[in-house]
Amino acid sequence: MTSTLTTDLQNEVHRLQQELHAIGTQIHHDDGSERITISEYLLTRLEQLGVTSVFGVPGDFNMPFLDYIEDNPNMEWVGNCNELNAAYAADGYARVKEHSVGVVVTTFGVGELSAINGIAGAFSEMVPVVHIVGVPSTVQLRTKPMLHHTLGDGRFNAYTTAAEQVTSAQTVLMHKATAAAEIDRVLSECITRARPVYVGIPTDMVGEKISTKGLKVPLSRTPPPNDPEVEKYVLERIDQLPGKSASKDKDIIILVDACAIRHDVRAELNELIGQTQFPVYATPMGKTAVSEKGERYGGIYIGSISDPGIKEKVENAALILSIGSLKSDFNTGMFTYSVPASRTIELHSNYTQVRHAQFPGIGMKQLLPKLTARLKRHRDTAAKMSVAQYKAILPKENEAEGNLKPETISHAFFWPRMEEFFGEKDIIVAETGTSSFGILDVPLPEQSVFVAQILYGSIGWSVGGTLGAALAARDKNMGRTIAFIGDGSFQLGVQEISTMIHNKVKPIIFILNNQGYNIERHLHGMDRQYHTDLYVWCVKWTSLLTTFGDAAGTESRSYTVRTKEELNSLLGDAEFARADKIQLVEVVMDKYDTPRGLRVSAELGEQIQRMQAKLAA
Repeated sequence: MTSTLTTDLQNEVHRLQQELHAIGTQIHHDDGSERITISEYLLTRLEQLGVTSVFGVPGDFNMPFLDYIEDNPNMEWVGNCNELNAAYAADGYARVKEHSVGVVVTTFGVGELSAINGIAGAFSEMVPVVHIVGVPSTVQLRTKPMLHHTLGDGRFNAYTTAAEQVTSAQTVLMHKATAAAEIDRVLSECITRARPVYVGIPTDMVGEKISTKGLKVPLSRTPPPNDPEVEKYVLERIDQLPGKSASKDKDIIILVDACAIRHDVRAELNELIGQTQFPVYATPMGKTAVSEKGERYGGIYIGSISDPGIKEKVENAALILSIGSLKSDFNTGMFTYSVPASRTIELHSNYTQVRHAQFPGIGMKQLLPKLTARLKRHRDTAAKMSVAQYKAILPKENEAEGNLKPETISHAFFWPRMEEFFGEKDIIVAETGTSSFGILDVPLPEQSVFVAQILYGSIGWSVGGTLGAALAARDKNMGRTIAFIGDGSFQLGVQEISTMIHNKVKPIIFILNNQGYNIERHLHGMDRQYHTDLYVWCVKWTSLLTTFGDAAGTESRSYTVRTKEELNSLLGDAEFARADKIQLVEVVMDKYDTPRGLRVSAELGEQIQRMQAKLAA
């Protein structure tokens, strides 16, 4: 309790210092500096953060602000089909465009509540998204008339209260004197904590003029400094452990997780790996945090679901340097991690744990370089630790798998075959469930980016997420955007195909057609009708691209593959691989076939439920 309180106090002091600095730049309104509107100030700050695309849906309370977005030559307004998809797109954009943020703009009440599930997902998975809401005028917010989009009971703060649950900072810009400082405060919170924030702009504040002076001071991305004395002690404690732990039969390894990505320590992490040569493994949410083709990379660790060789290496390690761990159920193989604290050092954004001792306020961003300097002396010993290069095994094309016909496209065949298709810098998006489990055993190419919502797991997230990821990839000159979405999940956000076509992004979308919700079937009710009722409305998936925008059929291509031979032929086609048009591939799979990892997870989940039922009885 004391440790948590200390960390909270340190963070609050750091926040107040930033806020005082920001306010200090705005105290004098007649300082001779140029004056711009509050809207222009906010958009300029977003430009400084690298934002070029803004997602959302028009509404009467946000349209005055949208004028400024549309008139900004450095911003592209991406109008979405609904606010939920817009929030998903902002999430996908922020994940791919690191050091930037995603931005979604909605209207008061009806729009912001539609988006809130997407914002909650970004909060859960630590993705920096700025939710800008056009709200009624300051006079209306104070007098509370019975306006449209309200609840009709005068609670104009109800929506902001809801936003407080899924954002790390909120503001409604009620006074122009403090508007710049408030904008800077919430944006600083967004980029330092990697969480969504909420900005409400009253209609009468959109065009109010304020000083540009604050814009001359860049927003700080620097986390609160580590206490030098505590940090020194922590380094000395860690420095002693490798010598005590190393043995002939047991390795010292690095285990990389989601927060290494979210809290921007990839460069420091790669330096640690390069200088020490410790073997490195990743969790599902840490996939592509480090090179999966590197000599010291050994694969994905998911507790009991892991490949046996990986499981043995990680769980028998003498010492584990855990970087940015996030121990959710799907990320830990249904809580089957076997990594005791007595053999673990955990580095996080705001604390460090050395075995059983926790040190609040000692963040990994500043600690890692100093730790590397101390541990690099183990390089020669570490380099001798063997690392098996993990590669997915491709079954033979004429080999029957279980009850499937030899020619049927199985998950055991599909995912290893996709490994051969992926290229450097590709963005690979996987939907919650089947796809995110299937791709875990596939090592991805150099500089590729894996994007999936493994913790929050909102079905349908990947459709909007693919749009945002593709736009970010275009900005960054990345490779192709390749998405894998089940037929059930695809229906939740299918309208966003039209936005992709309109904005001329060219993802390859693989629809895994197994007649319903595959993950749900394996978790409960294998033959229940509610898992299959949904699929009948669209029996011709390949018509979607022409239906949703490419009426002439000149800007897109669609395919259906039913056999391994057809899949091989398509993946080997140079024109298809170029991805110079948006493409949709319906992959027809057996209704009950599923990836190994998902099957084992479902079995573990059932075992846990049975144990809980026994305990309850």
